[in-house]
Amino acid sequence: MIHKTFFLCLWVWFSHGVIGDTDEVKSVSVTEGDSVSLNTDVTEIQRNDQILWMFKVNNTYTRIAEIHKQVIDMYDSTLIFGDRLQMDSWTGSLTVRNIRTEHTGLYKLTIIKASGVTYKSFSVAVYAPLPIPVITRDTSNCSSSFERSSSSSSSSVSRCVLLCSAVNVSAVTLSWYKGNSLLSSISVSDLSISLSLPLEVEYQENNIYSCVINNPITNQTQHNINITQLCHTCPEREESSRLISIVVIALLLLLLAVVAGLIYCYRKHKLLGKEDKAHEEEILYADTTFCSYRFKRTEVVAADQTLYSTVKT
Repeated sequence: MIHKTFFLCLWVWFSHGVIGDTDEVKSVSVTEGDSVSLNTDVTEIQRNDQILWMFKVNNTYTRIAEIHKQVIDMYDSTLIFGDRLQMDSWTGSLTVRNIRTEHTGLYKLTIIKASGVTYKSFSVAVYAPLPIPVITRDTSNCSSSFERSSSSSSSSVSRCVLLCSAVNVSAVTLSWYKGNSLLSSISVSDLSISLSLPLEVEYQENNIYSCVINNPITNQTQHNINITQLCHTCPEREESSRLISIVVIALLLLLLAVVAGLIYCYRKHKLLGKEDKAHEEEILYADTTFCSYRFKRTEVVAADQTLYSTVKT
């Protein structure tokens, strides 16, 4: 009970900035999703040693983990860290697994041993994973096919403006490089915004350009930059190309429909012709047959009824 009261008072002192504000702060940078370990540098915790971890939230320190008499108490750390927080029972070191950007902040450590009290602070910065920069052409001047920039009165070269962009980034720097030489850069603080950095280049230039986005612990680079292809890409021309493609496809479909109709009509006409010929061949012609019939006289002339005619000489 006594040690609980002591740590409660200690927590109140920390909250008001009375103790530990002048301690040296160790900076730790980590990428979101990784694990980070905050070490106490204690070789082995003795039974009566007390170790307290606190996390600063909204300018107020919250107890997140404690070990005393080799018993670990995680308090209400799950409200902030979920199941990510782990305390080593042998050394008292604190590990945050799968750390998130909201876990960025100040972590205070108090070690109470028989030999005295030790204070440590860790400033943890959690950075979101960096996207690969996207290279596009600045299409605001696509009304003309080429932009001419006269370097002298006797010569001119075709140029266009490329944009290197990254969306939803914070605490990063965006830079254009020509080979290994830095051409230009732009930085953003903690706000999550979209960045775009322009660069004017020549259409037929053979130099190697790259765009790099970086934070204090990592970077992403876009190397695949085809200047010729990008400089000849405009929404207006792309829209015209799409319209032409649609018209060509429609005409081809119409032509195919006409051809298919003609083939159908031809086949149907040919089929009807075959049917008519077949009907003609099926007509039967019969030969005329004449039948002779003998009619028998049924009347019998009696012998006594024979008539004789007078023969004149």
